Amino acid sequence: MTDFLTIRKRTHYCGDLNASDDGKEVILMGWAHRWRDHGGVVFIDLRDREGIVQVVFNPDVNAVCHGEAGRIRSEFVIAIQGRVRRRPAGMENPELRTGEIEVLADDLEIMNESKTPPFVLDGTAEISENVRLKYRYLDLRRPEIQQNLILRSRVAAATRDYLHREGFIEIETPFLTKSTPEGARDYLVPSRVNQGMFYALPQSPQIFKQLLMVSGFDRYFQIVKCFRDEDLRADRQPEFTQIDVEMSFITEEDVIRSMEGMIAHLFRTCLGRELTLPFPRISYRDAISRFGKDNPDIRFGLELRELTDILKGSGFKLFSEIAAAGGVIRAIKVDDGKGLSRKDLDELKDFVAQYGAKGLAWARVNPDGWTSPIFKFLTPVEVSAINERMAAGEGAVILFVADSPNIVRDALGNLRIHLAKKLGLIDPKVLGFTWVTEFPLFEYSETEKRFVSTHHPFTSPVLDEVPLIETDPGKVHARAYDLVLNGSEIGGGSIRIHRKEVQALIFKALGLGEEEARSKFGFLLDALEYGTPPHGGIAFGLDRLVMLMTGAESIRDVIAFPKTQKATCMLTEAPSRVSVEQLMELSLKIVT
Repeated sequence: MTDFLTIRKRTHYCGDLNASDDGKEVILMGWAHRWRDHGGVVFIDLRDREGIVQVVFNPDVNAVCHGEAGRIRSEFVIAIQGRVRRRPAGMENPELRTGEIEVLADDLEIMNESKTPPFVLDGTAEISENVRLKYRYLDLRRPEIQQNLILRSRVAAATRDYLHREGFIEIETPFLTKSTPEGARDYLVPSRVNQGMFYALPQSPQIFKQLLMVSGFDRYFQIVKCFRDEDLRADRQPEFTQIDVEMSFITEEDVIRSMEGMIAHLFRTCLGRELTLPFPRISYRDAISRFGKDNPDIRFGLELRELTDILKGSGFKLFSEIAAAGGVIRAIKVDDGKGLSRKDLDELKDFVAQYGAKGLAWARVNPDGWTSPIFKFLTPVEVSAINERMAAGEGAVILFVADSPNIVRDALGNLRIHLAKKLGLIDPKVLGFTWVTEFPLFEYSETEKRFVSTHHPFTSPVLDEVPLIETDPGKVHARAYDLVLNGSEIGGGSIRIHRKEVQALIFKALGLGEEEARSKFGFLLDALEYGTPPHGGIAFGLDRLVMLMTGAESIRDVIAFPKTQKATCMLTEAPSRVSVEQLMELSLKIVT
């Protein structure tokens, strides 16, 4: 038998056929998605990366071909030749892009058979994620996952198209580099040639892209893999991909304007959606005050309101004691509280407890006053002031948390998101873009008993505040900016330090002695002495951006071969042990 592929090549992808192809002779190749035998006529739903089309095997057209079709089962790899025709009236399938037509086969080759897959691939059944990841090559056949990865490819291509047109140069930076721990843990790689020495996998190309600005490349970008040895969540992976950008002779406004143009280009090109520019901006302080988070979801209300001044002298002892101890009392308001039963309100106490809050008070606003466990402790003046501050009308429910500022922020910031999802307050069609600016340059770490960088130690301070670095570092602001979409940070960047004396001042404020700073960053300090231009940039998380663009539940659904939340690969069983001989070559041994 002549091999099908030696004399015939695929003419179309399955999902590309439509009514305009009626009467065409086509050659299709793919996987048998479903099969059915209706009174001697066999129907196969043939699937490839572009979609599904119904193929009909009629014994009156080709008896041999029909006989072979009877052997086909799910996930057999087949090639067919046939003619496109419209489906009989009333037999169209509006759920399929190809639902108006079918292909009447007159030749067939079964290219390979398949075992019965461990799970169905049509998306109708719940599948354990561990099973999906163990058989990822099968999971990747599922149309929804394939479409996610196809969109990811288009996003990467559109990114390159936009940045090339804007004069950026794509340059690759090293994967084996120096360990300069600041933030997340590095993945270390032992050197065989230089025994006892280690490389680190890059957490970002940060230093190298700054050196490229020193080198005069002016506008750099890279779609690059990065690595962080940190605890994982649904939107994090130990290895991830960044759209990395750096520019010289610019200000914050130049970076923001250019990157808004790129994001608008991606949504227009890849999703057919027009974005309104410029995106709104909010200061870090306002984001924390109004939303409890520095990555605010602005698609709905439920904003935090300060009530400490009203309740610090309250007859409700818990409120007055917390206020006297330097704590705060804040609240959020649900305008239509009918969706919150007494049982729901009691359960919300357990929810905020996850974030350290010791309790949650509530009040339901009625025509004749409040229904609330704390109502009897408050004066009419206090109740009236709270209603006014919260803009609480009839039917509203007010939810109070009193504790330290950080706990109140975390508890209410997460509670507003929880309630918005529970009460259906989020319109999934809305895109809530916002820039967050005016971050503090430093944060004080109670664990380390020192100031640490809010972003990274190469972020420029606001120039007028440089003298405060030595006297009052907590008051210094960064020339930094994050882009947030629907409550997820998709990109972050800053203007960088381009003068050696300022960089040395920052290292000193971070507790890095001159010798340690020289050991870790001497090459950067040297480079800053050779005419470094003012520069800045940004990095976007490609995985997270594509997750939001596709509406995927997890970042793992937009990565071809992701790791689990324990940083393991179920498919290859990595990480795994290595031989004693391999360890000896590296002068390493396992200590238990």
